[in-house]
Amino acid sequence: MFTSFLIKYAEIGVKGKNRYLFEDALVHQIKYALKKCEGDFLVHKSQGRIYVEAAGEFDYEDTVAQLEKVFGISGICPVVSVEDEGFEKLCETVVAYIADVYPDRNKTFKVHSRRARKNYPKESMEVNADLGEVILRAYPEMSVDVHDPDILLNIEIREKIHIYSKVIPGPGGMPVGTGGKAMLLLSGGIDSPVAGYMIAKRGVKLDAVYFHAPPYTSDRAKQKVVDLARIVSRYTGPIYLHVISFTDIQLYIYEKCPHEELTIIMRRYMMRIAEHIAKETGCLGLITGESIGQVASQTMNSLIATNEVCELPVYRPLIGFDKQEIVEVANKIGTFETSILPYEDCCTTFVAKHPVTKPNVKFIRRHEHNLDEKIDELVRIALETDELIIVEET
Repeated sequence: MFTSFLIKYAEIGVKGKNRYLFEDALVHQIKYALKKCEGDFLVHKSQGRIYVEAAGEFDYEDTVAQLEKVFGISGICPVVSVEDEGFEKLCETVVAYIADVYPDRNKTFKVHSRRARKNYPKESMEVNADLGEVILRAYPEMSVDVHDPDILLNIEIREKIHIYSKVIPGPGGMPVGTGGKAMLLLSGGIDSPVAGYMIAKRGVKLDAVYFHAPPYTSDRAKQKVVDLARIVSRYTGPIYLHVISFTDIQLYIYEKCPHEELTIIMRRYMMRIAEHIAKETGCLGLITGESIGQVASQTMNSLIATNEVCELPVYRPLIGFDKQEIVEVANKIGTFETSILPYEDCCTTFVAKHPVTKPNVKFIRRHEHNLDEKIDELVRIALETDELIIVEET
């Protein structure tokens, strides 16, 4: 029955003179998402609305599933669009619409019309009342409830007349790319893919870096991270994933530094390397999945110690989340089952038995001088052997 969709957005609507830029970005993201669907679609703007129209046969469920992943969409409305051929024709279409969409018509309803085309002969209140009368005459089992109806029948009178009553929730947020680009420190855990998703929802395009430590971490652990990036890319578009071999740096830190400070010092070098790549690739910040107090390296003191080595801002969207809240988002976006696969990442391989929870930055800096002989060379080699993988949903 449905061959087109009205796309609703929320925040974009308050962007003032710049609104068209965000609308254009949303149109672009919708077109990109629909490339994964069978069929051809026309995506266009009209009078402050965005429409998706199928040009032939298409898979309704698959189309909706792809639109549900486009940041910036607040609602997806399957619509019946008709030419203005007079009010009687509109009445016939509305009666047929209710018959098709609502087999069980023992429901309350309200008609809400919007007359964007001011030369239409009836005003909105007239359309509401007259259509309501027609519906009650056609379906006496239905009744009107203007406060909390089971069915809110929307009639948008524009160049065409659009009829819809169902609004499928979209993910909200802002279109990817409207908020710049940032570098996600992506591990194989639960938190970092969720952090990437949440920052991307604010319109930020993602690059990512993964620190691999063969032979202490296996190729399966690396593939797990690639799989997580692919799931996140359903929402963000292609992700440029940088795989950094971190083994020699970890072993050198393990040899030269106090073991209770291993996690903090390793984390500081990860941040340094991630920032170097971020600056070279035009990223405007780093993203981590840290949450205050979740592990020893995520206390307030530890976060101060890792922040100190960064010039770019570090975005931590999960900072106030507890684990269950993070797991709920991971389940919603589809990363949880992959994240809990039992393949170690390099962070868990060299964990100290008694890691410091309140590191003193002065002591950390002093102990990092133990690395002066070789660390710059090891970092240089790690950057030169960066493996770039372009990850996207196929």
